[in-house]
Amino acid sequence: MAEEVKHHHMVKVIDQCHVSSPSSSVPSTSIPLSVLDIPWLSCTLVRSIFFYEFPYSTQHFLQTVVPILKHSLSLTLQRFFPFAANVAFTPKPHTPHILYSEGDFVSFTVAESTADFTSLVSDSPRDVRDAYPLVPVHPSSRTLEDGTLLLPTMAIQVTAFANSGFSICLTFRHEIADGRAFDHFMKFWATVCRSKGDFTSLEGSLPMPVHKRDIIEDPKGLKPIFLETKWNLPRESIEHTSLFHDAPSDMVRHRFILSRNQVEKLKKWIAFKGQSMGVETLHLSTFVVTCSLVWFCKVKSEDNKVDNVANNDDSCCLAFLADCRNFPELSIPSTYFGNCLTSGIAALMRSKLIGENGIYEAVSVIGNTVRVLQGDPMKGLEAFASAREKVALSVERVLKIAGSPKIYAYETDFGWGKPKLYEMLHADDGATICLSDCRDEEGGVEVGVAFKGIQMKKFNAILEDQLRDIAIPD
Repeated sequence: MAEEVKHHHMVKVIDQCHVSSPSSSVPSTSIPLSVLDIPWLSCTLVRSIFFYEFPYSTQHFLQTVVPILKHSLSLTLQRFFPFAANVAFTPKPHTPHILYSEGDFVSFTVAESTADFTSLVSDSPRDVRDAYPLVPVHPSSRTLEDGTLLLPTMAIQVTAFANSGFSICLTFRHEIADGRAFDHFMKFWATVCRSKGDFTSLEGSLPMPVHKRDIIEDPKGLKPIFLETKWNLPRESIEHTSLFHDAPSDMVRHRFILSRNQVEKLKKWIAFKGQSMGVETLHLSTFVVTCSLVWFCKVKSEDNKVDNVANNDDSCCLAFLADCRNFPELSIPSTYFGNCLTSGIAALMRSKLIGENGIYEAVSVIGNTVRVLQGDPMKGLEAFASAREKVALSVERVLKIAGSPKIYAYETDFGWGKPKLYEMLHADDGATICLSDCRDEEGGVEVGVAFKGIQMKKFNAILEDQLRDIAIPD
């Protein structure tokens, strides 16, 4: 399947520049990373891409779109300055911090691509490498005399597709922001751009980010433990989060949409199964049922390798993140800019997960994990660091969930309509599933997966079977 896909399309760089906040608008600032930021220090860069329709020439794009994108980005960076800053990874015993100095910038690349825009935004599976030329080169780190590593936090590439559209691809370091904080930045930038940079007309109507990271408490004293882990890592693993691993040539990316109707049917089907087993209290959120369905299909589609026949007794894990901004006991504002995530890990024996009640079993364990986190969000954090290490060791058996249907990526409108497609490109390892809201239907979920071509065919077939089976019993 991957053989048919042409991914070596040409991208020509037209302009490379730096975008800073307006001169002297932000004082030099240092913000220590919180206990919720530090686990992300050695994480892969986040890579998010938005595709927009724009049926005009590249020349018209360069004259009309690019200047307003840059100008509105500059104004946005005044409020979201950590994205123009550096992470200062300091030698022991100093806490790593975000360091902003006058003149700090975001690297901004403008390019032109000869790729077929329509096929890039289509629903059909395609080579994961198709999108790589659209990803900005992240600036490299530098080391100060005292051994501090300075790590640039964000890079942006805007790519024009003549007479059809353009993409905005951003790479950023996860310790700066989680998905909700990044979304706040994107919506803010898009709003300023739509207003043609008329900031005064927006004053007061746009929620401002909260940068005080010391509102994140550390009641269990985890920060020194997390820091110790990071100081003991080879420096390359802190620095080289920016390198694309070479994706195998047969990896394909595919997204499918679960309609609102399918999600509701799935909830009813599972509730019915629960009742027939005497279980009344299942946690049936859209997130839980979607993750359960995908987890079941993913594990079932895996090759049962001849050499590890016993793998039905293996434990399969599903790792997901939960936003803590809305937990009443933590009182963290929804506009908090940083990481405010705890994590949950649900585990199930493979034989149970792929058995005839597999989806129901998955709902049960994921739902319970969600409940525990709601009771004590910090509980997930304790497991988080050790789980990150475990996850790093055994990619095969852990499925990670990235993104959330509650972050409305498709509402990111810069003035040229909602995105034609939104994707997270860092999830191309076969072990991460991406969730987002649905472009065309409120309450639907877009699910992005990347597998080898053969597994993708199996996965799609199993998924179609499951969706066919979910008829509501009378």
